[in-house]
Amino acid sequence: MVTAYIALGSNVGDRLAHLQAALDRLATEVQITEASHVYDSAPMYVTDQPPFLNAAVQAKTALAPTALLAVLKRIEREVGRQDGPRYGPREVDLDLIAYGALEYTYTKIRQTILQLPHPKTGERRFVLQPLFDIDPTLNLAGLGNIRELLHQTEGPPEDLRRNQDALLSI
Repeated sequence: MVTAYIALGSNVGDRLAHLQAALDRLATEVQITEASHVYDSAPMYVTDQPPFLNAAVQAKTALAPTALLAVLKRIEREVGRQDGPRYGPREVDLDLIAYGALEYTYTKIRQTILQLPHPKTGERRFVLQPLFDIDPTLNLAGLGNIRELLHQTEGPPEDLRRNQDALLSI
């Protein structure tokens, strides 16, 4: 079994219900061992959209990285994710952030399908803080220590606030 870290986000409809539905489905495929707090976050990249709820989970899995990615994409569709613009509003987003200590890139017809650790992790406070909640000593292969990465992120810390009323059940 390998330890994987998965980030969850939603900014359309009942955001917390979407995250919980995704987590419930994910729990039938992998062993969820930890879940972070839930955070309200300002949108990044495309800022003219509603705020997000974000969280992360730690899971044990026997699935290969590409098989786990396929499960995540299937769960997104089952929870109701609709096609839309890149970085735009979405019912649910599940990103495979890390898979053990693996540094890995899978390409198909010159297109990167999966890169581990997730290449944008270091710039995303809304991913780093939930990962820090789960494991403040986490080291991401090729990127570094989660604590240091969190301190290096740009943007005001108030763009990410712990939501005291939201809790994910594992």
